[in-house]
Amino acid sequence: MVAELQKPFPPYKAKAKEEYMNPKQLAHFREMLSEMKRGLSQDIDRTVHTMQDEATIFADPNDRASQESDMSLELRNRDRERKLIKKINETIAHIDAGEYGYCESCGIEIGLNRLEARPTATLCIDCKTLDELREKQVAK
Repeated sequence: MVAELQKPFPPYKAKAKEEYMNPKQLAHFREMLSEMKRGLSQDIDRTVHTMQDEATIFADPNDRASQESDMSLELRNRDRERKLIKKINETIAHIDAGEYGYCESCGIEIGLNRLEARPTATLCIDCKTLDELREKQVAK
């Protein structure tokens, strides 16, 4: 989603015996999150301007329906991005509070590789797997 739209952010290369979530790592993830947020904000702004520019009233009902469908899809995508921006802001607050990189459920390290793939992750892979299994059971 976001990774497809933006240039790849260089991953953090941890040194041997490096302390987990040291200031360099925190700065790396803060910069990564800020860059994601900046890109999402630009996309949202671009969509607003495009929708204002393309606000045409078509005489043909099919053209009008097609335009409304396109705008609806675009607005849904932007709403998802708005929610992701909110999650990014929450994650940056976790960095500021010194809570970033640790599982909210069990308290263990989430891991650099998982955070590189999903910098807004709040659960370790084991807790996330259990959470997804619970969701599947409730959905049935």
